[in-house]
Amino acid sequence: MPHISYFLFPILGYLCGSLTFSIWVTHFVKGVDVRDSGSGHATTTNTIRQAGFGWGALVLALDIAKGFIPTYLAVREVSTPVYIIAITATCAVIGHCWPLFARFRGGMGLATAGGTFLAVNSLVFLISLGLLILLVLVIRHSARASVLTGILIAPALWILNIRDAAFWVTVGAGVVIAIRFLTDWNRQYRELWLDREQTGRISE
Repeated sequence: MPHISYFLFPILGYLCGSLTFSIWVTHFVKGVDVRDSGSGHATTTNTIRQAGFGWGALVLALDIAKGFIPTYLAVREVSTPVYIIAITATCAVIGHCWPLFARFRGGMGLATAGGTFLAVNSLVFLISLGLLILLVLVIRHSARASVLTGILIAPALWILNIRDAAFWVTVGAGVVIAIRFLTDWNRQYRELWLDREQTGRISE
């Protein structure tokens, strides 16, 4: 029977995920709420818009770390059940998307999910990143590419015969990412370099 302390990892995951670095950094640097521009979400992209590339890179690293740390701690604990590791990672992504410390208005979960993947298997992190980049280049729409990455990463690992804890982490995190990005499926605001102007309107 799993030790009761194992169930503290998902709580830690959600609390770490709820650390809204993009909001705090942008408010510190510019005195504004990062969610007041662009997509309206607490993301690295919006941080770059508001505070510049350097601060955006810092937020990206911190968002990856807040997914990595609780998941890594769960992995490192001797005999932690696979489902606890997967739930911990999923809760970290949920915390980023719906943070306790920011009235449940957070980001989109990609960087935090990447941190959880990195914690369980660095190869899975590289596979997911490669899949996302490929889909962005093919579809040319970051929201739709992210939805498809969340849906396809677990089946891709299954095909590659990666069926350990990393597989279940991608199942949980992927579902959260897909749900989060589906709300932005048809968004048309400018996404830095990705979107293009066509016939007088911002392209999808």
